Amino acid sequence: MGSYDPGCSLERTAIAFRQAAYEMAKKKLQQKLQDWVEARKRHHLSHAHVQMARELGMNPKKLGKNDNHRQEPWKAPLPQFIEDLYERRFGRSRPKVVMSIEARASANDAKKTGNSEQRQGTVAAGEGPAGQARAPAMPVATGGASEAD
Repeated sequence: MGSYDPGCSLERTAIAFRQAAYEMAKKKLQQKLQDWVEARKRHHLSHAHVQMARELGMNPKKLGKNDNHRQEPWKAPLPQFIEDLYERRFGRSRPKVVMSIEARASANDAKKTGNSEQRQGTVAAGEGPAGQARAPAMPVATGGASEAD
């Protein structure tokens, strides 16, 4: 009769759960954010470098041509290149607050759901933006001759 080892099955379950959660989180990201995640992995960039490159308006699909392939000694390594451009444009070496792509996406989703819930609450209460009362609906003209004839 085989011995039962609960730690082993729990560990496998935890690993499977983490992998499933990772896959679901990966699927939920928008394509433009997913491109940045792939670029981060492909070019071995940190979250700060990805955020700097996004703020500079770089295209994640075109980072490869800016990367030093060790055959081009005149080029700086990609992380250093991004830091130099960022410092030139913004006058500081790093962003004030660094967020990963995944954290930024979840924060944006939370913000969107909060805004939609707030909007639903104000519409149900008959209020417009900033708690102001909405104007009554204007009658729609049906076209044709005016009534002043």
